[in-house]
Amino acid sequence: MRPLYLIAAMSQPNPRSVTIARRTILQLAVAAALMFGLSQPAPAQLEHFPTAELTIVTASGPHKFAVEVATTPAQLEQGLMFRQSLAPDSGMLFDFKSPQPVMMWMKNTLIPLDMLFVDMQGRIANIHERAVPGSLETIGSGAPARAVIELNGGTVARLGIKPGDRVIYPIFGNGA
Repeated sequence: MRPLYLIAAMSQPNPRSVTIARRTILQLAVAAALMFGLSQPAPAQLEHFPTAELTIVTASGPHKFAVEVATTPAQLEQGLMFRQSLAPDSGMLFDFKSPQPVMMWMKNTLIPLDMLFVDMQGRIANIHERAVPGSLETIGSGAPARAVIELNGGTVARLGIKPGDRVIYPIFGNGA
């Protein structure tokens, strides 16, 4: 039986192989980054969204947001992907046209978001706060939703937005 110190000494990596392994890992990382960059849509291919104003009425009062509105399949799929930032009182409204179970994710989304799932009458049915950028985990509405509103992560906590709060916007029959 070999002494323990010899086994430990024999398992030490060769400095040359460590350098080669590090170089190989670095090359693979660069190749992956290049492939990822090439797979992203060019800015000319990104969808453009109409903008509108909506109001969320909370216990502390009304809060206005300038939102981009996603209604087409391509817009609903893209959402806020690839955005580096989002103005403090802005967001995106996803209009699904009729109440349905909704599943969202954060693929290719670079900023944390709060998601508000809104029913047909404009009431917030469920909230998911601070969704993790890039996560492939699905985030469910928990109940049929007519729309989803995405806001900067932390907005829900900052404004005290809660389930049951009201969203004023034309698709809910309560806006101009």
